[in-house]
Amino acid sequence: MTLSIHHIAVVVRDIEEALTLYRDALGLEMTERREVPDEYVEIAFLPAGEGEIELLRPLDQESGVARFLEKHGEGLHHVCLAVEDIESAMERLRAAGAQLLSEEPRVNEQGVRYAFVHPKSAHGVLLELYEE
Repeated sequence: MTLSIHHIAVVVRDIEEALTLYRDALGLEMTERREVPDEYVEIAFLPAGEGEIELLRPLDQESGVARFLEKHGEGLHHVCLAVEDIESAMERLRAAGAQLLSEEPRVNEQGVRYAFVHPKSAHGVLLELYEE
């Protein structure tokens, strides 16, 4: 199973405010900003080396991301790993006893399949698997 870091997601209350650090002070270029209604978030991507930083803002106060932000405050939300074959990656994790947040991969609006690994199975870090 070949892995690489696809992105690191940082949950924020205000993307514009966060951009003053990540874009303006650090000089990272924002390549994409959009709302993802299915996930109840607004996202902004800023490439950094081989991966990206994803700024993540909840759109609905009842969403999982909003509950995370309320409980933990701003900061690291998840680490996303790119995988070649998501079914194989999910099966390997299940065989190792990891708890996945869905039985089957989800599909985003770009047609990319992804899945999340529960933080309890990843030493406190929410992991996302992203098929490339």
